[in-house]
Amino acid sequence: MELVQEKFGMIFRVVGNYNLPGGLVFAPSYFQAGLMVLMIFLLILTMGQLRKRFLGWHISGIMPGLTFGFVIALILEGILIIGGRTIVTEVLGWKNAPKPISKVLDAGRARAVDVLGVTECSCPSE
Repeated sequence: MELVQEKFGMIFRVVGNYNLPGGLVFAPSYFQAGLMVLMIFLLILTMGQLRKRFLGWHISGIMPGLTFGFVIALILEGILIIGGRTIVTEVLGWKNAPKPISKVLDAGRARAVDVLGVTECSCPSE
C-alpha cells in the first residue's frame, strides 16, 4: 500500500518552478505535463481528421493554400510591426535598420496602433 501511495504522490510532484513576466510562477506537475502532451496529441489527431473530412470540398488546390499563407503572413507581420520589427529585419539580423526602412516601420507601427486603438505602446525601439 505504501508503494502505491509513493507512486501516486510522484505523479503530482512539481517538475520545476518557472518565473513568468509579471511576477507569476509556473510550477507544473508531472500529471499536468502528461495531460498537456495528451491534449496536444488529441489536437493533432482531430486536425488530421478534420482535414481528411473537409478536403473533399472545394478547398483543394494551390489557391486556397496561397491565400491562407498570405493571411497568416499578414497577421504575423502585423504583430511584429507593433513591436517595432518585421520579418525582414529579424531574418537579416538588423539591430538598427537603415533610415528609410526605419521611417516606414515607424509609420506602419503608428498606423497600426491608431487602428487597434492602443493607448500605450511599450515598444522596445522607443
